[in-house]
Amino acid sequence: MPRQAALVMKAHKTRVRADCLAAGMEWTDERLVFPTDAGDVRSALNVRRNFRALLKEAGFENPKEWTPRELRTSFVSLLSDHGIPIEVIARLVGHSGGSGTTERVYRKQLRPVISEGAEAMDDIFADDDEGGETAETG
Repeated sequence: MPRQAALVMKAHKTRVRADCLAAGMEWTDERLVFPTDAGDVRSALNVRRNFRALLKEAGFENPKEWTPRELRTSFVSLLSDHGIPIEVIARLVGHSGGSGTTERVYRKQLRPVISEGAEAMDDIFADDDEGGETAETG
């Protein structure tokens, strides 16, 4: 887990523990990390509702159009953009059967493909000298 995420989780645990004790409930380390207000397991609906409320609070337009799946897509795309091999990313997101799903479904990244193509075209059509003259015009 990245250090920043670990620090955020530690602070969250401190808040949840304080809330639990303030409610008169016994604290154990086996408690849920992100329970509902009643202390229960969150349903998919709870997660989507909370996610969209956070997006609205952050100023996103049309938060109802977003789903938590976008977090996985962003995670995969950001790591890919940072040069992490797709096989490593696939393992990180739990795709143990290979990188095909990770690449096809979750990686929404065009920049490396576009820049690789542009660099290849630069090489193909490069002038032989700095002045821009080719053998045909020089």
